[in-house]
Amino acid sequence: MGTRLQRGSEVAARYRSVLGHFCTGVTVVTGMSADGPVGFACQAFAALSLDPPLVLFCPQRTSRSWAAMASSGSFCVNVLAEDQKEVSAVFGRAGEDKFAGVAWTPSSTGSPVLDGALTWVDCQVSAVHEAGDHHMVIGSVVELGPTRDAQPLLFYRGRYASHAELDARGWSGEVLDNLLTWQRQSEWH
Repeated sequence: MGTRLQRGSEVAARYRSVLGHFCTGVTVVTGMSADGPVGFACQAFAALSLDPPLVLFCPQRTSRSWAAMASSGSFCVNVLAEDQKEVSAVFGRAGEDKFAGVAWTPSSTGSPVLDGALTWVDCQVSAVHEAGDHHMVIGSVVELGPTRDAQPLLFYRGRYASHAELDARGWSGEVLDNLLTWQRQSEWH
């Protein structure tokens, strides 16, 4: 039997615990502001559509980094590699110059591409929707970066996790076809 949701801090803790069982990759969303480059660590990122190619990410409504880059109309999602925990930590903190010790180059839209990223996706903002305490930002893909031969940085149950650790927990390692190209998409709801 599940837990029926009601408002309050108890529900928030339970919600966080349950959704923490969904393993995600870690990204850093970057962009430009009037004062220079800005960025933040973001787990809430997903591929949205193949035709046209769209992605989405969900920054908190209180995010100063998102507010600073939103007016530029573009962003870059940097998918972090397993050896980039420090980069994730830097971009996960507020109030410091996150680019002080991180090398980057501008994408075609001018958004920062972080050196060492597993890959990256450069986008123009297509739409922004309010979604509870977050925004849902939809981006139209402009350019795709090359892929690095490394494992992604994963987040699971409130902490970083490695592929080796997940293997030890019983993950079968089975490779599935890309779900976005699944031929019978109508079966996925």
